[in-house]
Amino acid sequence: MKLTLSQPTDATLAAFLKSATGPLSYPEVGATRSASHVPGYDNDYNKICLGEGAEVFRSACDALRRWEHFPKGWVRIGAGIPPIHEGQKVAMLARAFGLIWISAAQIVYTIQEPRRFGFAYGTLSAHVECGEERFLIEWLPDNTVWYSLTAFSRPRRWFIRLGYPLARHLQKRFVRDSFTMLQNRVKSGHVEEDRDDRRRERRFL
Repeated sequence: MKLTLSQPTDATLAAFLKSATGPLSYPEVGATRSASHVPGYDNDYNKICLGEGAEVFRSACDALRRWEHFPKGWVRIGAGIPPIHEGQKVAMLARAFGLIWISAAQIVYTIQEPRRFGFAYGTLSAHVECGEERFLIEWLPDNTVWYSLTAFSRPRRWFIRLGYPLARHLQKRFVRDSFTMLQNRVKSGHVEEDRDDRRRERRFL
């Protein structure tokens, strides 16, 4: 984990990820494949219907591939658009309490099926928390398209434990904002959303 007052460069983020070596910081790797409870963690499962049909499914899957489900303005993935494949490390930047918090995670599995697409990433030691989160788009037989987030987590750093209620508040805010991002994405389409993203990126931090 790294703290900074100013927005880091891509070179800084690349160096941060290069230094984020070692195994995942929790033993229950892959547990988000099911919605079962993982003892010893905060367990969260949230989902929202994005609409109906093939076009909504395609648009939502494309948004996940481009990491557009991350709420712009206060959270983002650094250093470009990381490819979605197992083993890919990513840097997550979050603005909170006047600081930029940089954490490292790694994709632990992907789901690529005709009517299901998603992935899960888990925390590395260079992360403020410990756990795993799955992002999944599903096109059900009734033609509805759903976006779900499944996660288990607990604080890794002592100062996060001290600010536990605020940390949980930010986790819940992430879910709400991520739902809004996907809803807007499937409604407005690529060109308009990309323009909005550029404006939000300029406002980030």
